Amino acid sequence: MPDLRYFRSFTSGALQLTGALLLTSFSKRKQGMYFRSYIIQLAKGILVRFPKRIWRFFEFVAEFIRFRRRNDHRLSASVAELYPSLNDKLSTTPFDQHYTYHPAWAARILARTRPEYHVDISSILYFGTMVSAFIPVKFYDYRPAHLNLPGYESGFADLKQLAFETGSIPSISCMHTIEHIGLGRYGDELDPQGDLKAIAELVRVTRKDGDILFVTPVGKPKIQFNSHRIYSYEQILEYFSGCRLQEFSLIPDAGGLLVNADPKLVQQQTYGCGCFWFKKN
Repeated sequence: MPDLRYFRSFTSGALQLTGALLLTSFSKRKQGMYFRSYIIQLAKGILVRFPKRIWRFFEFVAEFIRFRRRNDHRLSASVAELYPSLNDKLSTTPFDQHYTYHPAWAARILARTRPEYHVDISSILYFGTMVSAFIPVKFYDYRPAHLNLPGYESGFADLKQLAFETGSIPSISCMHTIEHIGLGRYGDELDPQGDLKAIAELVRVTRKDGDILFVTPVGKPKIQFNSHRIYSYEQILEYFSGCRLQEFSLIPDAGGLLVNADPKLVQQQTYGCGCFWFKKN
């Protein structure tokens, strides 16, 4: 099958450009800067990335011919069964810094705290499914996940109106989620204070001295509608004023995980990932 990602990228970029020009109050100067940046990225796609993909395709064809000549015929290798994967010949394994490090950070804390059970609200599914191998996990989301695993439960929850009793949960996590609440991206209603309502609910349902594992983008505070919000370190501490901070770790723009990070580093991030471990007072 042909690689259509270039064309999808082109379409997505065109939509972003059109939206920016039509829906924002940019000055003409800023619009010009945005347009030039878009043209540069488009040119790189056409002049650099696209030719590389064409070259990789012909390289793939040559590899297939050589492989068929050497095939021991235990399994068929026909043209009809071709499944080209043309972007994986890399020197290192790529990974998403945020979504690899933050679940690993949280899992290591749970390995230390060992709660009787853990409630996860809308975090990435890999986290809860893995942790459920050694701690019972109850996962809830606005869009429930239909998973069937021992030690793992899944159900519906609205983060702004959690159905749990006040002070009932010993350990709870909500990671890379709050920043989306109220922006409509996932079908939820538009609510500028949706994130604050959700945080208040997380604190309400946690029992005294219970653990809250909270992860969100950090850096210069802003809303990048309708994708996400970005918070300052101080804002998160204010929002969780009824709790005490046990640990702050940071996944900076440069990558990696800084355990017990200096909060001052947050100011230097564009889209860092703040990992907060709170205990409820």
